[in-house]
Amino acid sequence: MMMLDVQGINVYYGAIHALKGISFHLNEGEIVALIGANGAGKSTSLSAISRVISTRSGAIFYKGESIINTPPQDIVTRRIIQVPEGRRIFPRMSVVENLEMGAYIHNDRGKIEKNMEAMFARFPRLRERRKQLGGTLSGGEQQMLAIARGLMAEPELLLLDEPSMGLAPIIVEQIFDIIQDINQHGTSILLVEQNAQMALSIANRGYVLETGRVVLEGSADDLLDNPHVQEAYLGGGG
Repeated sequence: MMMLDVQGINVYYGAIHALKGISFHLNEGEIVALIGANGAGKSTSLSAISRVISTRSGAIFYKGESIINTPPQDIVTRRIIQVPEGRRIFPRMSVVENLEMGAYIHNDRGKIEKNMEAMFARFPRLRERRKQLGGTLSGGEQQMLAIARGLMAEPELLLLDEPSMGLAPIIVEQIFDIIQDINQHGTSILLVEQNAQMALSIANRGYVLETGRVVLEGSADDLLDNPHVQEAYLGGGG
């Protein structure tokens, strides 16, 4: 079943035409990767879906219903959750307080505590640091916290923006293992990532963005084998 259907959206930042009629879709249960160079329009695509930024034209459907005029706070209640680029945790709040902020749409204290316990089971490092201020965590721990905070809202569709940015390779592998696990437990994922190799290694399908346009699409395996993708994003052919 198609969960997300983005049809020909155009986004402008002032006079800059950032997204030029982009179309893509995500089926329920998939990991779909948006790859491309910095400034290609990947993060803007996520922000358009979460309605943080407005589209000039085009359509966005979620589970068959238009969300193009849905305000961002209502997008969250539809269980579409964005984990932003750069993590953006609350640095002066504790780990527990950050997680509670992620659960703000829930009123059931029992459910919040149950979900928090599930996050500590999935991210043992966060349990160890539950009283520590977010700003004192390592980069990898902050990324884990950002993902866990997003999961506190019980998303059906998780929008992940550059989860590997600024992290050591061994931590990147851990984060991508976590992303796969989240998906295997039933959450569909739209993944924006400059690390094309890692993104396509876990994705079902992918789209290549260049200067605000989709220039290639296909299965993850086909994109990994594509000479243009290899040359431009995977460090050459081979």
